[in-house]
Amino acid sequence: MRIGFGYDVHRFVEGRDLWLGGIKIPHSRGLLGHSDADVLIHAICDALLGAAALGDIGKHFPDTDQAYKGIDSKILLRQTVELLASAGYTIQNIDATIALQQPRIAPYIEIMRATLSGTLGIELSQVSVKATTTERLGFEGREEGISAYAVVLLQNL
Repeated sequence: MRIGFGYDVHRFVEGRDLWLGGIKIPHSRGLLGHSDADVLIHAICDALLGAAALGDIGKHFPDTDQAYKGIDSKILLRQTVELLASAGYTIQNIDATIALQQPRIAPYIEIMRATLSGTLGIELSQVSVKATTTERLGFEGREEGISAYAVVLLQNL
């Protein structure tokens, strides 16, 4: 068994859609990033790659590569799963937390879980997504951006 931890953060900007957990969330602003800036998927990718000692998301999908400009982060997640499989690992579970003040995402959590489990090719029961505010503290509390944390457990085949 291998445990991995991932963290990511993106700032809010005008004129972009907000993508979290592979789904579009209605909001007045989106997140700035080279890809679709899905902070949750990026944290999960980093956790998965870290658990397998395969580096991080920037190593495999650098923001200097135009191939990843505006890319759907679910594609990056699928490619991460392929890297894990090539290294002999399967995902046992994922536990992720999104830290943000707004928008409220409780109505979207189950859709995110289903989207993530489908993209990862694992059971819904293996994916946990939670959200928290920061009680108006820090950059998330000031609504400047969103952060996400993920912990994963892999099993070596």
